[in-house]
Amino acid sequence: MNMRNQKEIDAVRTASDPRWADVMARNAQADGRFFYGVRTTGVYCRPSCGSRRPRPQNVSFFDTPAQAEAAGLRPCRRCRPDRETAPGAHTELIAQICRFIEEADGEPTLDELARQAGMSAFHFHRVFKAITGVTPHEYARAHRVRKLQRDLGPAGKVTDAVYDAGYNSAGRFYAESNQILGMTPSEWREGGVNATIHFAVGECSLGSILVAKSERGVCAIWLGDDPDALVRELQDRFPRAQLHGGDAEFEALVARVVGAVEHPRTRLELPLDIRGTAFQRKVWQALQAISPGETASYTEIARRIGAPQSVRAVAQACAANPVALAIPCHRVVRSDGALSGYRWGVERKAALLKREGAATNTARVRDARRGS
Repeated sequence: MNMRNQKEIDAVRTASDPRWADVMARNAQADGRFFYGVRTTGVYCRPSCGSRRPRPQNVSFFDTPAQAEAAGLRPCRRCRPDRETAPGAHTELIAQICRFIEEADGEPTLDELARQAGMSAFHFHRVFKAITGVTPHEYARAHRVRKLQRDLGPAGKVTDAVYDAGYNSAGRFYAESNQILGMTPSEWREGGVNATIHFAVGECSLGSILVAKSERGVCAIWLGDDPDALVRELQDRFPRAQLHGGDAEFEALVARVVGAVEHPRTRLELPLDIRGTAFQRKVWQALQAISPGETASYTEIARRIGAPQSVRAVAQACAANPVALAIPCHRVVRSDGALSGYRWGVERKAALLKREGAATNTARVRDARRGS
């Protein structure tokens, strides 16, 4: 391979990396998440650096200044990437506060947490949400749920697990238990053995499609190439639930979903049974607000939910979406309009957006697939 071909490959690889869009936009919100080095100058910088933009074939990305310096690069004198920024210092502080919340007997008040951080309540609340993507109360609630799920096993009493998890009132927990666990506490202890899920697998122009529905609503819409593999994945996801094939009424639901695949400009409004973290639910709600034919970048979604520093977490929440089309994660693209990874294949993402008439940069679909 000659030098020219290698440079072209390096340029395409860099340009298809989502971090390159942050460099081109001089995105200050990306500072601290990564650094970029320029081989021709021997310097590494922050994404927001105001120096002359480099050519993509000359750029390498690093997670820390130490990695960049180990590669033989020196810090830029303009943006001083070797010096810790305030957000970086706050990150460690907020990590300590998160541990404080997790170790507390109950839920600390906002004023208590702010005093622990040495900030005003208003400033602490804003910094905490910017770094974690959720409020202190939402973080504490999510921690209680994780602890409860871990402790609510076959042995022991439900009441003990409820109070050990930090709930001050068993009555309050039982009022919220269906939303928290998706089932009653006794059903959770038995591994969801009483949960009933109806499902069916159909075919559409994008391949096989599986639709599953619990008593609360649609819990899975998955696309794939192998219908048997989709069913096995459903069995793995709900190992102790009672799975039943769909009846004629359910087949009509599947037909609605297939129709949405073929004509995605029509909103697919269905009762959903989806559970995720507080942050994931915020992202999914924001995705549902994107109209057919429109797109939004991961950075835009992060800003819309009030967590501008959580772009990568937004991408992870998109990847965790269990209901294709109903939560339109295919409408989220990179800042430059290029397509990034999609849980069900970037080619399907491109096809859906094309049918919706969305304006995107589809030239790098192949590269996005390779990097997903």
